[in-house]
Amino acid sequence: MVAHRTTPASRARRYAALLGALAVLLLVTPLTAGGASAEEDAPTTMTVAVAQTPDSLSPFLGQRLITTNIYRLIYEHLTAYDQATNEPIGAIAESWEFSDDGLTWTYHLREDLTWSDDQPLTADDVVWTFTTMMEDEGAATANGNFVENFESVTAPDEHTVVIELSQPQATMLALDVPILPRHIWENVEDYGAFHNDTEFPIVGSGPFILTEYEPEQFIRLEANPDYWRERETEGFDEIVFRFYTEQDAMVEALRTGEVSLLTLPLTPAQAASLEGEPNIAINNATGKRFFGFTINPGAQTVDGEEFGDGHPALRDQEVRTAIMHAIDRDALVERVEGGFAEAAHGYIPSRYDDYHWEPTDEQRIDYDPELANQILDEAGYETGDDGVRVSPDGDRMALRIHVHADRPNYVQTADFLAQWLGEIGIEAEVLPVAEVGDALTAGEYDLIFTGWNVNPDPDYVLAIHRCDALPREEGGSMQSDAYFCDEEYDELYERQAAETDPAARAETVRQMQEILYESAVVNVLSYPNAVEAYRSDQIASIQVQPDPGGNIWGQDGHWSFWSAQPAAPRPEGAGNSPLLWIGVGAAVVVAAGLGVLLWRRRSSATADDRE
Repeated sequence: MVAHRTTPASRARRYAALLGALAVLLLVTPLTAGGASAEEDAPTTMTVAVAQTPDSLSPFLGQRLITTNIYRLIYEHLTAYDQATNEPIGAIAESWEFSDDGLTWTYHLREDLTWSDDQPLTADDVVWTFTTMMEDEGAATANGNFVENFESVTAPDEHTVVIELSQPQATMLALDVPILPRHIWENVEDYGAFHNDTEFPIVGSGPFILTEYEPEQFIRLEANPDYWRERETEGFDEIVFRFYTEQDAMVEALRTGEVSLLTLPLTPAQAASLEGEPNIAINNATGKRFFGFTINPGAQTVDGEEFGDGHPALRDQEVRTAIMHAIDRDALVERVEGGFAEAAHGYIPSRYDDYHWEPTDEQRIDYDPELANQILDEAGYETGDDGVRVSPDGDRMALRIHVHADRPNYVQTADFLAQWLGEIGIEAEVLPVAEVGDALTAGEYDLIFTGWNVNPDPDYVLAIHRCDALPREEGGSMQSDAYFCDEEYDELYERQAAETDPAARAETVRQMQEILYESAVVNVLSYPNAVEAYRSDQIASIQVQPDPGGNIWGQDGHWSFWSAQPAAPRPEGAGNSPLLWIGVGAAVVVAAGLGVLLWRRRSSATADDRE
């Protein structure tokens, strides 16, 4: 041990530390009105580190991964997915049947369901939610594809919902639409502009109630005591999602016990650094998401009005194909993902073997820079004196790669892409940004990184590439993340949506992936493993989906958070709620009045990934 000389400055620092410790002690052991300690009554809190902030708290609008996960915690759907098998199970509806022609679906709702404000949840709420999406364009922004085929939604009584379809629909047990309370929402004037972020608590029907939200800081959810589904064991009283701007900071927060769970997939280096750490458990699950990038084929509205500044040469399918021949997927998996991913081509991850597609040997666009150069040469893209190609129209082949700045593995992947594109005469500039969504919406990009979680039913991720998913106006909201539009693809989408034979539908879905692949607009690089980590001294157990081998974050339901058990005894200071941090800040002010600076609060910002 090294001895240090005591100085006035060091004594001051010690006094400051004592004051800080005293402030924290007072805050983690609050007093009751009668003066007795209320530590035994303190809520158990799971603190979850996240990099995204919600794009909207309105289920009519929100599409980000963090957003849809929050929805599943505060709102119920008609049906859910089994935590072990991913098969459809009851939620608001406890049973259902359909007509022989598949055009009439009747759902029987659970009785005695209530909203979190104690108002009854009835068939009227279900009818209102779906009908509003059918009739109001703003309300259909996020999930409109689910109701496009609906002819009518009616309620013969308060516990029965009947949906009439114009043609059979394969997703009737996978309608991933949060059901909303009519008595709260029916007076909203503009569903396309209302973000549901002004009044708390938010009225819902799920296992948790959203009680606090500070943009770019935290979201706080409290367990719903009246939730209909019973827990087998005692769970957490509240969940706090705390936002971080840097992934390494999230890992450090887990290491110190500041947070209970990390949501971002760990990089290989991060996973290695946590391996063997006391009280940290790592879950290495088969991924349910794809990771890749899209190439701007020319941004346009649904009416064909062009906008943005994507490089004009990228409208040439031969150029896009050459770009893909320049990329070594296997090298990325090995050198960036450390083997914690699967090199990929098809749009639907291999975890879903019913729908997964792989190109044939003749179809594969594999790493072949010699072929890439040959394609560009034959297409008339001549190499200039500086080594950069020029298009037949005289446009220098200089491209931008927009990438999430907060994802180290994304940035590293972008650097490799830039290097490989240079080898085929394309200059590429890597642009790490806080939000890739801004460039996407404006159509001001050339290559942009993307990734989506895929549900057991793939309809939603297929729907975002229909022509109708394009924005209605320049810079407007849209489902698409690629400006992809293909008539044959749209026809196949309608066919799979109406196909009730599972094998026939799966074949159609594979044909759609083939079109996406050969167009080289939507380009999948890998299926990353869900390498997650949590504090075992804060979380005694937590459900994965599917079970076994599944993931914690981005589930098709609320199973992880609702079934998680807090560890006992709860570590002092672990998983503190935002109120504690605010309280610490107040104690700092007091200490500052004594001339001591004790604390500097960390700020947070958003990360945009529409997974």
